[in-house]
Amino acid sequence: MSHTGRCHCGKISFEVEGDFESVLECNCSHCSSKGYLLWFVPRADVSVKAEDNSLSTYTFNKHEIKHHFCSTCGSAPFGFGTNNGVEMAAINVRCLQDIDLSSIKRDFVDGRAF
Repeated sequence: MSHTGRCHCGKISFEVEGDFESVLECNCSHCSSKGYLLWFVPRADVSVKAEDNSLSTYTFNKHEIKHHFCSTCGSAPFGFGTNNGVEMAAINVRCLQDIDLSSIKRDFVDGRAF
């Protein structure tokens, strides 16, 4: 199944292939301040369309994930990184269109313990 997403102002849009039954909800300082609900997919399953200079990047901790956000509205729709040598994308399902967030199972991750 194909899902479409975007930042709040629309300067960044994306499509992602796949289905999810649950998402990760992490309580680390970054995820909880952004309100992330994350779905991980292979990087090749994500197609990004962004206006010039609209995509900014933030890294922290081990600098393994490039957290991307819109330089205009600040929405953070996805991040890219690697897991065991495989390029992955962390999709913030809050930025997907037509998703009923109340129906999604959330798997809690205690990121503050790391």
